[in-house]
Amino acid sequence: MKLKSLGAIVLALAVSVSLATPALAQMGRRFPSEKKVVIDPVTGVPLTFLTSTPAGDSKIYQTHSQWTADGKWVVFRSNRAPGGQAMAVNEETGDIVQLTEDGYMGMLCNARHSMKLYIMRNLDPEAGRGRGGRGRAAAGANGVARSLNPNPGEAPATGAAAAPVRGSGANRSRGPFAIIEIDLASLFADSAASTLQPAAHYERTCGKFPDGMFADGNMGLDANEDYIYCRVSGDEVSSLLPAGEKPAERFGPRGMGAGPTGLASMNLKTGEVKNIVTVPFQIGHVQTNPWVPGEIVFCWETGGKAPQRTWTVMADGTGLRPLYPEAPYDWITHEAVISKDEVAIAILAHRHPGLAADVDWGPESSTGEHPTGVAIVNLRTRVMRIVGQVPVGDPGRSDWHVNGSADGRWAVCDDFQYRLWLIDRHTGEMALLADLGHKTGAQDHVHPTFSADSTRIEVQTAMLSADNRSLNICVVPVPKSWLDRTYDSKKMWP
Repeated sequence: MKLKSLGAIVLALAVSVSLATPALAQMGRRFPSEKKVVIDPVTGVPLTFLTSTPAGDSKIYQTHSQWTADGKWVVFRSNRAPGGQAMAVNEETGDIVQLTEDGYMGMLCNARHSMKLYIMRNLDPEAGRGRGGRGRAAAGANGVARSLNPNPGEAPATGAAAAPVRGSGANRSRGPFAIIEIDLASLFADSAASTLQPAAHYERTCGKFPDGMFADGNMGLDANEDYIYCRVSGDEVSSLLPAGEKPAERFGPRGMGAGPTGLASMNLKTGEVKNIVTVPFQIGHVQTNPWVPGEIVFCWETGGKAPQRTWTVMADGTGLRPLYPEAPYDWITHEAVISKDEVAIAILAHRHPGLAADVDWGPESSTGEHPTGVAIVNLRTRVMRIVGQVPVGDPGRSDWHVNGSADGRWAVCDDFQYRLWLIDRHTGEMALLADLGHKTGAQDHVHPTFSADSTRIEVQTAMLSADNRSLNICVVPVPKSWLDRTYDSKKMWP
């Protein structure tokens, strides 16, 4: 009798766990607010932490939109749900809502004109679930081969280096790889009303990539929100390399950069997939111009300095060219489209002249013997202007990850002390905006991104973390004294 009772209890517990598990991982699940405002102890700026517990949070890469179209929710990545899922936090209330339950690959693409989120997922049932979306991309969770600390003499900034790419540098799991559209408006409404439906109610499969075309979530959403552009590889892609083009060899001490790889487009209504271009090197950081349909910016990804880092092309394959033609000593990195006509780039200056280590990436690279700083490149005129530099002798040493406001007033960067700098593009003034605890052991870099209204900057930081590594999502305001500034002229380019 006792054994029967014990068996009944065990069975009841098993049933209870099996029923509870889906709910714990469900799309639309809500988490309590962790929002808190912390005053930066060095600059006095109020920092709004939208997450504040060590739950494995990280922001979308700084090249992409962070906010939903209504400007109310910040989308981010988190391990607070099994496997690592996409989340959104309401900037006003602090409420956190889970956006996926079956993982994703690479980049999270917020639509700017509709309450939609686009993700890539590997539909191979034998691949592992989680942040890799049933098959984690070799290049890392943010859809790009992470650009770690480019100084070989320093420890990497992330927990582990990106896995070496195989051949062309894209995901080699079986696929098929699909683009999924998530209806955020419906999901948020049902979550608030506690009337959640199964995931299929909120997700739509836009299309699948052909067999043999490998994708990894390194992608961007077109300005018209009717196409996704992404990095692809495979024999069919390689065969499209123009005659006479020789595939690039691996470049630099990280052993990355080899090709060929390509860009492909998917029509989000019909699912049609087309090749855009095939290049001899490893493509990384695929992003779009949110104001100009069909305009794509990407890079030659080496994990550090590249022979020619920045590139642009149109979605029909025309106009392929270097975005900023660099000299052998330039160390260009972390390009980001910031306005209709402009891309911000970092020209690094983090090394001292004469160091033997310079040869790893090329003599004189990033030594400060040549012009360096936060630079803005005009896509139309091709004119480049350096708008700010970390002061000589400052422990931050160099700008690192850059961004800018769409209204043309501000630029922003982080430095090698994981601090945040703000630049007035009209006056040239550059000021430390937030020290953020200068947690240089953080799991990843600050990666600043401006809001659409140009008034605040989202970052990820380990400032609140007891282990000095775990990241939280934080919003930093542009000071009111700066927002209130007026100028005789707002014209930025001749």
